[in-house]
Amino acid sequence: MDDAVIIGSGPNGLAAAVTLARAGLRVRVLEAAPSIGGAARTLPLTIDGYRHDVGAAVHPLALASSFFRAFQLDRRVSFAIPEVSYAHPLAGSRGGLAYRSLQRTAAQLGKDGTAWRHLLGPLAAHIDEISDFTAKQMLRVPRYPVSAIRFALRALEQGGPAWDLRFREDTAPALLTGVMAHNIGRLPSLPSAAVGLVLAGHAHARGWPVPIGGTQSIIDAMADDVRAHGGIIEAGVEVQSLRELAGASVVIANTSAKGLARIGAGLLPDQYVRRLGRFRYGNGVAKVDYALSEQVPWSFPGARLSPTVHLGGTRRNMQLAERAVASSDRSKTPYILVSQPTIVDPTRAPRGRHTLWAYMHVPASSPHDPTDIITRAIESHAPGFRDTILASRSHSATQLETIDANLVGGDISSGEISMTQLLSRPVLSPRPWATPVRGVYLASSSTPPASGVHGLAGYYAAVLALKQVHGLDSPPLGLGTER
Repeated sequence: MDDAVIIGSGPNGLAAAVTLARAGLRVRVLEAAPSIGGAARTLPLTIDGYRHDVGAAVHPLALASSFFRAFQLDRRVSFAIPEVSYAHPLAGSRGGLAYRSLQRTAAQLGKDGTAWRHLLGPLAAHIDEISDFTAKQMLRVPRYPVSAIRFALRALEQGGPAWDLRFREDTAPALLTGVMAHNIGRLPSLPSAAVGLVLAGHAHARGWPVPIGGTQSIIDAMADDVRAHGGIIEAGVEVQSLRELAGASVVIANTSAKGLARIGAGLLPDQYVRRLGRFRYGNGVAKVDYALSEQVPWSFPGARLSPTVHLGGTRRNMQLAERAVASSDRSKTPYILVSQPTIVDPTRAPRGRHTLWAYMHVPASSPHDPTDIITRAIESHAPGFRDTILASRSHSATQLETIDANLVGGDISSGEISMTQLLSRPVLSPRPWATPVRGVYLASSSTPPASGVHGLAGYYAAVLALKQVHGLDSPPLGLGTER
């Protein structure tokens, strides 16, 4: 008989499994897909010898996550930390670079260098305190109030009508807006500003690391630890109802809020299921994976130095593009995020070759193939790009949900990141991972701290389960309980 069952084997599900298995519980992880990892899988999506990440390939939160730091992920997985965290080409051969070095970044931003340093310097210097504030449930008193206030004031500035007052030229605001647009939503907005400032702060603190061999290496390290502590992981097993797991004292669902409502019907209270049903999902992405004969020939030379490139033009261009998506319209010049991990990790492709993926923002559940738009956009900044393409494979927003059910309508955050849903994710509660049924928990990006490969939602749910069900106040990794 299992003490605990984890539904889903994404980073949050495996973080919960690691925590419970280390506490001595008999743990079983059930994954519906043929292989484990969810959107954190690395698969041969194009041609033999090329390995592609289903989701993110670059992980700003991997070395910053308190769970992964306690787990000592950096000793289990090799990471490459690029000198340039992200690049943003502009017209011609111009552009901006976010070096890991704050000073070097500021030095190439001309008249806006000092503004950039003053905006992001204090965040990078206190990144762990900022992370403590942003990586937990928001209904609580910040442990580091000065850093929380410092962060909040900057988010208010960059998330509102004053967002341009600090800057005098176009490169710095475009560089910042490119990272703010990681949150799919209108610009400017408080949620997008908060997401962008956190990611930009990490870029100048620990950098944006790339796991060698693909994101799957993070999943495999966690799975190995679960098994080493007696846990069992099964792929190809779909849970249709929570009633199937009645013998377990703890059930943690690494599913979307929508997924929990489906499998919890008849067991979870109707009122709670209705609240899950009211949880809103955001717009989505459509993605293309490429196998390339050589590196992308970017016109802006700096883009050749970074695994992450943001395409969207000026701040105003991105504002209009995101407004179009928010209005359920496809922009003719969409924001596109390009990931080229083989710049720092050659293990993902044959010698001298490269892998690349790119996604564009689209309305939720868009069925349209993004290949032509994305290819033309990259070609416009890298003439000759088409000639490097050996193979490609695309997934519309609708198709992404078939790869990972948590990507509802192509929403990579498994729920819109809005001010309301930062406080109520998926319900308004000081412990949003717990459901009204004893021993049943939700631990996915539909709960705090939302999207990203950090494992924290799973860890918080597991710690809560250990306390509420088993009376254990000291979690095995020593990170403390969520208050």
